Amino acid sequence: MFQSFTETARPEQGPPRLARLRRAMAEAGLVGFLVPRADAHQGEYVAPCDDRLAWLTGFTGSAGLCVVLNDVAGVFVDGRYRVQVSGQIDTGHFTPVDWPETRPGPWLARHLPGGGPVGFDPWLWTPGQVDEIEAALPEGVRLVPSDNLVDAVWHDRPAPPRGPIQPWPETLAGATHAEKRAQLAESLRTSGARAAVITLTDSLAWLLNIRGADIPRNPVPQGFAILHDTGRVALFTDPAKLDTRARAHLGDEVTSAAPEAFGPALDALEGPVQLDRKSVPVWVVQRLEAADVAHTWAEDPCILPKAQKTAAEIDATRAAHLRDGAAVCEFLAWFDAQPTGTLTEIDVVTKLEQCRAATGRLLDISFDTIAGSGPNGALPHYRVTEASNRTLRAGDLLVLDSGGQYLDGTTDITRTLPMGTPGDAECTAFTRVLQGMIAISRLRFPKGLAGRDLDVLARYHLWLDDCDYGHGTGHGVGVYSCVHEGPQRLSRLSEVPLAPGMILSNEPGYYREGAFGIRIENLIVVREASPVTGGDGATQIDFETVTFAPIDRRLICSDLLSAPERAWLDGYHAACRDKIGPLLSAPARVWLQQQTAPL
Repeated sequence: MFQSFTETARPEQGPPRLARLRRAMAEAGLVGFLVPRADAHQGEYVAPCDDRLAWLTGFTGSAGLCVVLNDVAGVFVDGRYRVQVSGQIDTGHFTPVDWPETRPGPWLARHLPGGGPVGFDPWLWTPGQVDEIEAALPEGVRLVPSDNLVDAVWHDRPAPPRGPIQPWPETLAGATHAEKRAQLAESLRTSGARAAVITLTDSLAWLLNIRGADIPRNPVPQGFAILHDTGRVALFTDPAKLDTRARAHLGDEVTSAAPEAFGPALDALEGPVQLDRKSVPVWVVQRLEAADVAHTWAEDPCILPKAQKTAAEIDATRAAHLRDGAAVCEFLAWFDAQPTGTLTEIDVVTKLEQCRAATGRLLDISFDTIAGSGPNGALPHYRVTEASNRTLRAGDLLVLDSGGQYLDGTTDITRTLPMGTPGDAECTAFTRVLQGMIAISRLRFPKGLAGRDLDVLARYHLWLDDCDYGHGTGHGVGVYSCVHEGPQRLSRLSEVPLAPGMILSNEPGYYREGAFGIRIENLIVVREASPVTGGDGATQIDFETVTFAPIDRRLICSDLLSAPERAWLDGYHAACRDKIGPLLSAPARVWLQQQTAPL
């Protein structure tokens, strides 16, 4: 098993740890300290040694921060975690704060009327983040760079990861790392920059066609890089990660050194050096400024080329999703054969991982499987533990969100499954969610639109019933990389134009606290749409669905669907039969035929 079920949240350990941190604050002359869910690479997922927010507070979500003052400690979480956080922290010592409705700057202004210095680790914060907080602070309250005080009181902190770096095949990447380096170097010369600092782990992996094992579930290496306008790259990572094969793959134009050499290498640069204010640590900016090296602000040069996949990456992704879809169908056929009341959430997670492992190609799961039944399904990022494990009962809905990491692709699929006969309220809500997913799947739109322009279509039918969901409709997805990849998103916050080659999730949902949850998710690829007869010839964009597994018809109120919606669903199910059927065992193939019959 890749996934474990040990409870990692320890609310009772929060208060003594908070007391130790406050003592360290007093010794450092600080009235506050900021503890983000972040590492020096600003990734969503962090290594155990960087999981400071969870260690301090008990909260294990993938986004948030704690602002620790002498008399209050606010834990800032977004809509995905409002219920979860209250069960994981000691609310007598930590205060949940709804974020982004309440932001750290205004909160600090309210809670520090006397002013004073608030410390932050400059490795864990970006200039953009610090600027946003400082803009809301009154005179007298100031942010000051500091040693990491959590690390100072975390006496058994795990060691940094040292996962091996592996070359990723150029046949899957569709381009050599020499070609990628040359392309980005030309863009630097065009912009007048002499070098760019790259700190995002997935950018590093993409640029050099390498993968790593430093972050759980995400096959990326931790490290920093300096890309020069000549196309040469200086890589800074633990030398123990690089064996002879990895060094040979990197070649002569990619040098490597220990992380300790990163600072001196920055000192020696000739500017201007290009930095991304959304991802570079404040520490890097301070180091360049101290060395009098000029810098300019620009987006990480890997971001958009990485997001717009090559034809080889898309082909690989399709193959991975067919393999994964067959594994999911084998699981679903098994699941439907189990008597009601005999399965637990852990049983579900275990069997699904076994089905993926049976492909012989599974390298990891792409995130801890979410298998939330009944009220647990109302927690969008629920993780089953031995303590929370629940038996699936008649009338329950099961939200099953899972994915796999294969050498040729990263998958992410959610299906909502009924136990026994579902209720009318559940079926109505499920159908409204399904209509939103179909609306995105069928969409054609003009070139240049962003996720914020499309997100409303997934919510329209839910809004008609005064319902909604507290997360974005979709996130970017990598290819044997991070399951959450930027910058593309289907979200009312996303201003990045969608471009061919981008991979997105399409996952509207609905969550009724204490009762049930619903989510349906496929992955889609942005592509240029085929021309329409009679159109004006303008370039249009649409989506190719690459996830194939049946959507449970027992939860669908077919009279709520329009004729085009029914046609889309029947066509999708026919594609599932054609593409997945030949890959299945005989019993699963029979099951699939039954489950994909026209509405």
